[in-house]
Amino acid sequence: MLTVHHLAVSQSERIVWLCEELDLSYELVRYERDAQTKLAPSEYKALHPLGTAPVITDGDTVLAESGAVVEYILARYGNGRLAPAPNDSEFADYLFWFHFSNGSVMPTKRLFNLASGAAAGAINSDVMDALTGRLDVTHHLIEERLGSVDYFAGNTFTAADIMNVFALTTMRVFIPFDLTDFPNIRAYLKRIGTRAAYQQAMKKGDLNRPPNLVQSEDGSFVPKANT
Repeated sequence: MLTVHHLAVSQSERIVWLCEELDLSYELVRYERDAQTKLAPSEYKALHPLGTAPVITDGDTVLAESGAVVEYILARYGNGRLAPAPNDSEFADYLFWFHFSNGSVMPTKRLFNLASGAAAGAINSDVMDALTGRLDVTHHLIEERLGSVDYFAGNTFTAADIMNVFALTTMRVFIPFDLTDFPNIRAYLKRIGTRAAYQQAMKKGDLNRPPNLVQSEDGSFVPKANT
């Protein structure tokens, strides 16, 4: 059986959500983060040499990396769902946005976070300016895209949305991102929040922890359900 090993508050929520969207029969095994380090526990790290979430097992197959896991599940169990065919007009956009999150947004956010936490003077100001500029580009590119279409690939919900939502929601627990100036992103997240499969995945994966779809009225980034 397909087993999703889900680390709480992590990118593996994508895989739980994907399985719910596809209405698959799967086993969900949850792991809590270490109370002291906030990192994956040793039993999770032992699942795969990479030691990071997500990880799935499927028979003798053990697979990590979000993009690889999503593509594997779509190829094995998707039956053509959530991914346009190569001759579809949305195919090129789907490919770009599918890889955009982990190829551009997530690495930039991580580097920015590390640089922001470095000791004063340890990071060259030009480097910080470059990272800040890169983040601005990615956020405004998303805002522009979601102002012209309902979903990342076009007007159809696809796995490209599953790949991108984490960086706009749960990632804000670790790296705050003010949504005030991004009305298209806010409207998009509201649409996502109405999806039954997303709601079910969040309940199963993080035991009713409210998804971080919107920021609270006082500007804080405490997880809060969309209303």
